[in-house]
Amino acid sequence: MNLTRFFLYTALAVITYLMLLAWQEDYPPLIDNGDNVVQSSNSTQQDIPATPTQSDIPNSAPAAASDDADLPSVATSTPPAPAANNDAGIVEVRTDTLVLNIDLNGGDITYLALPQYLRELNGSDDPFVLLSPNNQRTYAAQSGLIGRDGIDSPARAVYNSAATSYTLSDSEESLTVDLVTSTNTGVQITKRFEFQRDSYLIDVSFLVENQSGALWQGNAFGQIKRDDFDDPSDAGGFGRTYLGYVTTASDDPYIEWEFDDVEDGVTPHEMTGGWLGFSQHYFITAWVPNTDSTNRYSARRNDNNEYFGVFTSSPFTVEPGQTGSHNFQFYAGPKDQYALAEVSDNLDLTIDYSFLWFLAAPIYWLLRQINSFVGNYGVSIILLTFCVKALFYKLSETQYKSMAGMRRLMPKMQQLKESYGDDRMKLQKATMDLYKKEKINPFGGCLPMLVQMPVFIALYWVLMESVELRHAPFFLWLEDLSVRDPFFVLPLLMGASMYFQTKLSPAPADPMQAKVMQLMPIMMTVLFLWFPAGLVLYWLTNGVLGIAQQWYITRKIEAEYAAKAKKAT
Repeated sequence: MNLTRFFLYTALAVITYLMLLAWQEDYPPLIDNGDNVVQSSNSTQQDIPATPTQSDIPNSAPAAASDDADLPSVATSTPPAPAANNDAGIVEVRTDTLVLNIDLNGGDITYLALPQYLRELNGSDDPFVLLSPNNQRTYAAQSGLIGRDGIDSPARAVYNSAATSYTLSDSEESLTVDLVTSTNTGVQITKRFEFQRDSYLIDVSFLVENQSGALWQGNAFGQIKRDDFDDPSDAGGFGRTYLGYVTTASDDPYIEWEFDDVEDGVTPHEMTGGWLGFSQHYFITAWVPNTDSTNRYSARRNDNNEYFGVFTSSPFTVEPGQTGSHNFQFYAGPKDQYALAEVSDNLDLTIDYSFLWFLAAPIYWLLRQINSFVGNYGVSIILLTFCVKALFYKLSETQYKSMAGMRRLMPKMQQLKESYGDDRMKLQKATMDLYKKEKINPFGGCLPMLVQMPVFIALYWVLMESVELRHAPFFLWLEDLSVRDPFFVLPLLMGASMYFQTKLSPAPADPMQAKVMQLMPIMMTVLFLWFPAGLVLYWLTNGVLGIAQQWYITRKIEAEYAAKAKKAT
């Protein structure tokens, strides 16, 4: 009978596994750019950017009582702006870290790709695309000058450039791209983009050469224009991360504006310096205004269902016959905790470690340090798990000692149940007296586990948020630790480790609790089927180490009790 049951369970397990593989093949995880097309820097020239409209830039009209409070507004007169030209052309820029297109109509960054991060693993060499305009999606970084003499209102400025393409050569450490436009009043404005090697930070500046006879005044603005398409860097599964606008304020270091919040209307705020960005899993784009300027931050949605996160600087002036400038920065790249912290205060908070950030930050540091030696994030996760286990060894020892003591008392507790029958009060008192006599704390196995849980949760968020795990291989079939195991081997092994742990632990006295404990490995296995392989690798390693530690401590305690019993006789 037992043999028959064994073969039936084995056949069921094999069939279930084959069905999972078939499901994986029919419904693979989708990782695309949000446009469902293969895109490279060459193919972007065939995309037709959406025509900029006046609704694309911050409102430069004076605020009225009936105006929407989330619209930036500055005092203005009618500026002598160039005529609109929606076919001004594209300037292509290529560095070691960025590939981008700048539209000469407005000087906006309409396409940006990251050549050091592939669009998808085992595909072509197409880079991951952050900004891209086409019929399926809108995502652009816009900037300009508004205000009294701003050149981007009522129509966008039209620039000229010395070349249509710029490349950072291997012998260069920096690259400068100048876009130039002039007004009919004798003011020449240069919009300058500066790129550095091995950097995702772009320095943007407006150089105003005022050869007119009047004081020039304007406000710089920067905004991130996007519609609500799904996060293309999210591999699916559980634990999806935040998608939306983020900013900082004097009284709140980290603020999230989701699409629904923007629709309902967000409260603008002002501060000196600051930043505003759009956050997704692994990557972020962010405007970082001048730290000497008082900047206003807001968000809005236009009638085309496009969303805007906007900053507007305080006015800056240039005297007649003088040249002045206004500088700010734009970051587009991976969520590197240390790189973002150097760009601006609190920008590293966009890597969301939840309320356990104070534990997650040192765990992330340790993971990076380990990987700098071993060069494989799968091995690094295993070694990190060893470190965490070693840190909590004494707590785990207390837990397993309590469990071993409970296991040793199981026969006596069974005798008590038979003696007192349904008299629960007497049974409970006799059980507590037994615990006191044997010097066993029934909660000794729970408390150490509760103490360790915050660290385990923090480690979960570190592995979930770390861009380093994206497309990071381990070995054999595990070519990407940021997505689920394609053959579900790690989750099944993890489930097996949990099953062995339950066998090593004493069964609960309550039959219902015992059944729940037996079902727990199955439920956790199903849950972890969709988790990133890096997370499952951690839980598997933690389970295997727990089994080894529990087996060692249990055998050690049983040997001690056996020695005491032998000595007593």
